[in-house]
Amino acid sequence: MAHALAALSLLETRVVGVLYEKQHTVADTYPLTLNALVSGCNQKTSRSPVMDASDAEVQAAIDSLKGYNLVMETSGGRVSRYSHNLERVLQVPSQSAALLTVLMLRGPQTPGELRIGSERLHRFADISSVEGFLNELAERPAGALVTELPRSPGSRESRWAHLLSGARAVDTTSSALERPAGDATLGEISALKANVARLEAEVDTLTRVVARICADLGIPPPD
Repeated sequence: MAHALAALSLLETRVVGVLYEKQHTVADTYPLTLNALVSGCNQKTSRSPVMDASDAEVQAAIDSLKGYNLVMETSGGRVSRYSHNLERVLQVPSQSAALLTVLMLRGPQTPGELRIGSERLHRFADISSVEGFLNELAERPAGALVTELPRSPGSRESRWAHLLSGARAVDTTSSALERPAGDATLGEISALKANVARLEAEVDTLTRVVARICADLGIPPPD
């Protein structure tokens, strides 16, 4: 029997979001293997924050989500495959599930950003349609699944955030959105570290190539 849905971790919401996204964007490979799910969680594009989750961490998130029936495992074959059960567990239509997915994968968004970001999951006719489903999610009798964040100074639109990780996570996100420009989030720091590591590896490779060329030409390598 499934447990009552509790506040999910960032990685757990990432897993659910990836499963829903890939069902619609790469349907021929869905349900996903663990390797494909890890790659989707650690994807560098269309993700905020960027993550570096290990196989074991993603597997632990899967096991936890299975307890809520949000993730199902397909047996048979050489490897296990996983699918989501988002719409049925939360009892929301596909339009709302698409909006929740974008919020889980990319963080707080304006209705305009959500309309663009959910294009491959569901095509909304206009921004007012997006706002209508957001309001339904916010006023849901069984409990709100999204909330409208206070509008930042100078902003024309308010951002919306999901509540699947609890209100405290939203408060933290809201504070981060209003932080001074010089402060970086953990996700941004992680992404910067990954970029530095990649650049260092590229420089090391180029240094070896130059040294080999110099050796072939019989000239000393540059300092």
